Amino acid sequence: MTTLLSVQGVTRRFGGLQALTRVSFDLPQNQILGLIGPNGAGKTTLFNVINGVYPANEGRVVFRDKDVTAARPYHLARMGMARTHQIVQPLNELTVRENVMVGACFGRMKSGLVEARRRAEEVLALVGLAPRADALASSLNVAQKKRLELARAVAATPFLLLLDEVLAGLNPTEIAEMVQTIRKIRDQGITILMIEHVMHAVMNLSDRMIVLDFGEQIAEGTPVEVSRNPKVIEAYLGDPKLAEQLRISD
Repeated sequence: MTTLLSVQGVTRRFGGLQALTRVSFDLPQNQILGLIGPNGAGKTTLFNVINGVYPANEGRVVFRDKDVTAARPYHLARMGMARTHQIVQPLNELTVRENVMVGACFGRMKSGLVEARRRAEEVLALVGLAPRADALASSLNVAQKKRLELARAVAATPFLLLLDEVLAGLNPTEIAEMVQTIRKIRDQGITILMIEHVMHAVMNLSDRMIVLDFGEQIAEGTPVEVSRNPKVIEAYLGDPKLAEQLRISD
């Protein structure tokens, strides 16, 4: 199985704070890898190192057999890496379609406006936002803005998609719909690395999972293996709701 992303001993410090300590994993092409851990575990920091927002203090990030440890986010977008953000960042003064066109223009294919519009229409249909294509992004509700954030990233035609809590703030019906959308995106050949706190959803979606706690990688394996890992259960004991979800999955 071809490895698309390899994170090798990545460490990141902010002054005296050790945010990540020697995190390592491989992500094969066309898999969904779930990244979980309590609040403050270092999940988004890891995304930011992979995506070039922060440089690693130690270790390497290899994407499609190229060392991209020092690459900037815009270079990685051109290489086929896209992401969403935990706090959605729509371009409120643009329409929904125009927001998605931005992703196509600045993504891997460097699309012109005609092709970007075609790609936007295609992706909006995929995520269920086609009826709102001409609406201003500012008029969307939370669930729709989550879908717009996803659509803009997918329009970049990435090889790898980083999803940062795309299910946060959604009700159970919206979560079920988004899970189906994520599966459709994977079925298009896009590899996915996702941070998520909605445990039942990420465990149903993921082929494998990694668990961080205080910046350290404490577990890796299938969803069932992770849910039975004593270190993982202990890490979540401070959050009864998440601990219960782990026991249910077990």
